[in-house]
Amino acid sequence: MSTSPAAPGSTALAPEIAARLKRTDDGLLPAVAQQYDTGEVLMLGWMDDEALHRTLTTGRCTYWSRSRREYWVKGDTSGHVQAVKSVALDCDGDTLLVKVDQTGAACHTGDRTCFDADVLPLG
Repeated sequence: MSTSPAAPGSTALAPEIAARLKRTDDGLLPAVAQQYDTGEVLMLGWMDDEALHRTLTTGRCTYWSRSRREYWVKGDTSGHVQAVKSVALDCDGDTLLVKVDQTGAACHTGDRTCFDADVLPLG
């Protein structure tokens, strides 16, 4: 495990992909996880070049935990695996959409999605 996100270009991420990414100042990109067959938005995580490389090559979502300051593979401890179906970069190169087949809860609270529990009122 690493104590800081990998510097751009310091991983095995294909250079032609890395060159297209617009990262935050700390080298991260938001990654929206979406259930591939229903369109349900499950969660938002953060990826750096190394996490994206691992996600693309292993077929399992790997994120950078900003609070724990380490990589984590979704489901390694909970069993709530995200099997990757596709990864897309948005038109600005600053956000990833990861379509997954989610096993169990996506949220660390045990909810199906991170957006189930706190719907804000409109108007």
